[in-house]
Formats: sequence, C-alpha cells, structure tokens
Amino acid sequence: MKVLSKSRFKLGLECPNKLYFTGKKEFANKKMDDTFLLALAKGGFQVEELARLHYPNGIFIDTEPYEYEKAFQLTQEALRQENVVIYEAAFLINSFFIRTDILVKKGNHIRLIEVKAKSFDPYDENTFIGKRGGLDAKHKLNLFDLAFQKHIAKATYPEFEFEAYFMMADKAKTAKVDGLNQMFRVPSEGNPRTAIIKKIDSLEEIGESVLSEINVDTIINDIIGSKYKYHANLEFKEALESFKSHYLAEKYFNWPTSFGACKKCEFRASDEDKAKGLLSGFEYCFRKQHQWSESDMKKSTAMEIWNYQGKGLLESNRLFMEDLTEEDFNITLVPGIITPGQRRWIQVEKSKTGDDSIYLEKDGLKAEMTQWQFPLHFIDFETSTVALPFTAGRSPYEQVAFQFSHHIYHENGTIEHKSEYINNMPGEFPNFSFVRALKSVLENDMGTIFKFAKHENSVLNAIVVQLKNSNEPDREELITFIKSITQSTKDSVDTWVGERNMVDLNEIVKHYYFNPLTKGSNSIKAILPAALQTSTFLKVKYSKSIGEINVSSKNFGNNHIWLKIDNGVVASPYKMLPPVFEGWDQLEKLETLSDIEDIADGGAALTAYAKLQFQDMSDKERNQISQGLLKYCELDTLAMVMFYEHLIEITRD
Repeated sequence: MKVLSKSRFKLGLECPNKLYFTGKKEFANKKMDDTFLLALAKGGFQVEELARLHYPNGIFIDTEPYEYEKAFQLTQEALRQENVVIYEAAFLINSFFIRTDILVKKGNHIRLIEVKAKSFDPYDENTFIGKRGGLDAKHKLNLFDLAFQKHIAKATYPEFEFEAYFMMADKAKTAKVDGLNQMFRVPSEGNPRTAIIKKIDSLEEIGESVLSEINVDTIINDIIGSKYKYHANLEFKEALESFKSHYLAEKYFNWPTSFGACKKCEFRASDEDKAKGLLSGFEYCFRKQHQWSESDMKKSTAMEIWNYQGKGLLESNRLFMEDLTEEDFNITLVPGIITPGQRRWIQVEKSKTGDDSIYLEKDGLKAEMTQWQFPLHFIDFETSTVALPFTAGRSPYEQVAFQFSHHIYHENGTIEHKSEYINNMPGEFPNFSFVRALKSVLENDMGTIFKFAKHENSVLNAIVVQLKNSNEPDREELITFIKSITQSTKDSVDTWVGERNMVDLNEIVKHYYFNPLTKGSNSIKAILPAALQTSTFLKVKYSKSIGEINVSSKNFGNNHIWLKIDNGVVASPYKMLPPVFEGWDQLEKLETLSDIEDIADGGAALTAYAKLQFQDMSDKERNQISQGLLKYCELDTLAMVMFYEHLIEITRD
C-alpha cells in the first residue's frame, strides 16, 4: 500500500519534483549521508521522549513504518475511550496517512501536539507570524506539516473537535538537573522512536521540563483556508490532492525549476555517486524541462558561483557559465581587494577559459599580512548546542564550547601544535574552564590570532553573556580577555572591537584569493584541498612524515603523513583521519556504547560529544572518542597553518 505521508507532503512543499525521486534507490540523496542532520534527528527523538512525560501512560501505536492499516486500526480502538493519550496516533483516509506525536482526547475534544526539537522565545510576539504579517521562515514548513495533520485527522473523524499545538524547547526555561540530555538515550540499532532508553519515569524526577506548549490553532486554520500559502500559485487542498496523485502514480510533477531551490537540491549526484551507478534527480529535471544534453551535464553552471542569486537566468535559458556576461554581475571595484561582484565574474571568466590558476590581489594581501604580528596563533573550536541541556542551569540550545586546538607559527617558520583542550566529563559545563585554558595560552604575547569564519567570535560572545550571569570569581577578568580578542555581534548589549581582534582567514580568502578548484566554496574543507592541489610547496612538504618536516603534533606520531597523492590528485587530509576505533578488534567494537566510525565533520563531532556525556561509558571508550575529537580539531588548525604557508608562497616576489 502506498500513501502520501506527512514527510512526503513536506518534501513536496520544498519541491513537488522531489516526490518522484524520493524512495527510489537509483537516485542519489545527499540527506541520507548527512551526519549533522543525523545528529539533529537523534536530538529530536530525545525531545519527543521528554514530551511524552508531559502526558504519561499513553498508548503507543507501535507498528512497522509501512503498516498503515494496522496502525490506523489500533488508533481507532484507542479512540473509543472517552479520555485517552496516544503516542504516534495514526490516521488513514483516501491514501493520506499521518502520525501525530502526541494526541490527547477528552470527550470529543482532541489536542494534536506536534513535538519539535526547535526553540522559541515565549516573550517574542513574532515567533510564528513575522512583523510583516507573513509566516516566519524558520517555522513555515513545520506549520504546514501540522496543518496537514489537522486536516487529515478532521477528515477522518469529522465528529471530533481538533486543536493544534506545538511543544518546543522554551528558551526561558533552564534544566534543573545535570545530565538531562542523557536521560533519553538513542540506541545505535532498532527504531529510535520506540527503543529509546529512559532513565526517568516522570517529570518530578527532573524538577521541571524545558519544553512548553504553544497553541497555534488559529494559524493552522488559516493555512488550511489558504490565507497563508507555501507556494503563491498553489492552494493548500489543491496541493494535497496534486501531491498525492503524482506520488502514488510515480509521475514526474514537472514543477518549474528554481535557481535557489535547485541549487540546494539533495538529489544532485556527484562524480563519486555516478561511479556507483546512482542517478541525479537534478539532471533529470533539467533534461526534462530545459532539454539538457549529455554534454550539457558536464558544463559548469551559475549555481556554482559563490553567493549568487542568478535572477532571471533560468527564464532566459542562460544557466551555463559560458552564457554569462559581465553585465550579469553588479561589479564595483575597490583597489587592493576582490569585491563580491568581481569575485563572481572572475569565477565565470576562469570557467569559460578553463583557467585553473589562482587569482590574487597580491599587493592588498601583502599589505594585510604586514600587519600580522608574530608569533601567529591559529585556533579552532568544537561546540555543541542541544535541545536538552547537558548540565543544570542551562537553557535549550545554549552554546557549549568543549574543545579547542591551537597551533603557533613562529617567525622562523617553526610550526608548533602548542596546546589543546577538551572536556570529556559528563555533567560538567565546560565553557568557563574552556575560556581559562584559552586565556592561558593566548595571553603570553601580542601575536595575531586567526580563526576561520565567524563561529569562534560568536561562541565567545555567547560566553560573555554566560559569564555575566554567573558567580565565577574571575568573571570580569575572563570577560576582559574575551573582549580583547573578539568584536561584539549585532545582538550584543555592549559594543566593542578588541585590540587583538581575531583575523578571519575566511574574510582574507574573500578579499584577496580565488582558487577555481574550490568551485566557488570558501569553506576550509574546500579551500585546503584546492590549495594543496595548487601548491608545489605544500605538496612537497606535507608528503613527508611529520618527523621529517619538524611540525609538532600532540595526536599523531612522527611517521604520520598528511598528504596522499594518487595520479597527481591530492586527497583531502580530512579523508586521511583514522577511524575512532582504530586498533580495536571487532568484538570490542560491537560491545561499545558508541557507533561512531570516524569524525570528519561537525555533525560527527557533535554526536561524539553527546556520547561523551554518558555516565557509564568505559574509560577506554571515553579516551578513544576523545582522541578522535582531538585529531579532528588538530587538523582544523593545521589546515589554517597550511593555508597561511600557501599565502606566503604566492606572495613572494
């Protein structure tokens, strides 16, 4: 039996064409491999379990995912009771199928409660409806999801009165106990909705929940009545029927392509995907709607251009780089730097001519570099924000800084992995000890400090607020230190720019450096491989062992080699990171609490830290995960050092 479920409905809202690709194993799907999304999903299951404690002793409709009729039948039986709480209640009508997180029935009145691992501010009047009267973009898709649920539930049981609610993490609340997050464990195997391991049985055991309910019934009714539309030309009920008919018939929707939406499409296939025999949904759309040929598929498109909106390109059938002209970009020139419009046009020009050489504003970059003071400090943070706090006194999604790595580049060219910090102890709030450790290694000189992107600055701004609300005896000293190396963010109460304000290497890239091999990306994960592929100096140096090149490391042995070059192509060092459980036999792996294989991105790091909060983890496993995190973070700062060496190389006269 095939149905249009609420997950498929939401996918159709994003783009109706995705309904044709989803569920088909032959099409690549990037979301299936996204560890960050996986980490968020696991957090969502934990929030759901806490939400159920608000309505204990509910009936769980426990069926397999595709047992639609069985789930509906069990729900029907439960709804015969005058008063009842149901978890995962199922509604099935006319090939529409929904499950609701929590259903509370009292007589003929039913509360539909959708649980979301998102936060809200109870004092913000514009949480769901913006100041201009439209739906807030952060909650729009979830509001339509809940509208779909209410509409199908009402159609199934017209005799009942339904009222729609969200239950979300409340920013005004704080956890009253340590370890709240780990009181709801997501198993490595089995259905996370039914097999979560609970360490508590009631809200009384944790003092107070960090979740609150919000009545959104009026908004939901307005969505069903099409006062608010997801797509301007698609009525709510029309969307339901149209999505269903196309999905059940496996018929391609032929929804018009869109520059912004298609650029983010998860059904795009990489060369690696294609080598595995996977198809590209993105290409399918452009073959159908724009008659792209096989050779067209290999051409560079405007969607690769950094931070480019591409207005009017699809309408004028000029999506390929070769079709673009200088007039497509708002180019302003500023001596010594690459302006945004200029950067985009440089990328197009180089694509047209097949030029893979670096574009450099050499004089401007050299002038910038002369302001940097030795020794140079390179830092990177690993942080976590979760809906259910790890420690008492903390709010949902409050910033937690649990790790940093720190490299120093000395004036004589010596590279030192100077220091690192990690807090792997469950139930400890690490932020203040984190700042103390950072202060102790950065306050000894006036050398320039480097970050990559805005994350480190934002995290330290958040810690300033936390310190102000704390009773730490050295809080003023720590705040003074933080302000000396940062600048205030737009939502800060105070305004400051520190005398050692960190230099953002990401901004250095944007202002002075363009490497075509990055395909328009300015992330360190794209910049580093591009620089390594381009730089003879880096390839020669880092193809040797750490011991040979005299680059100190706290986590890798002298025989470790950072670069692997195969047929002239440099593999990203991030792909060279060893598995977390390297050296353990298979039996030990199976017996561990964790299911992490490697840590090569932020989602895996976030998941790893969450696992470190387990009270009953063995010392061996705790140390093994910690070592994996330390290696990952060390590479982040070494990557910045490598890029700095690359800048030295290309600015030499």
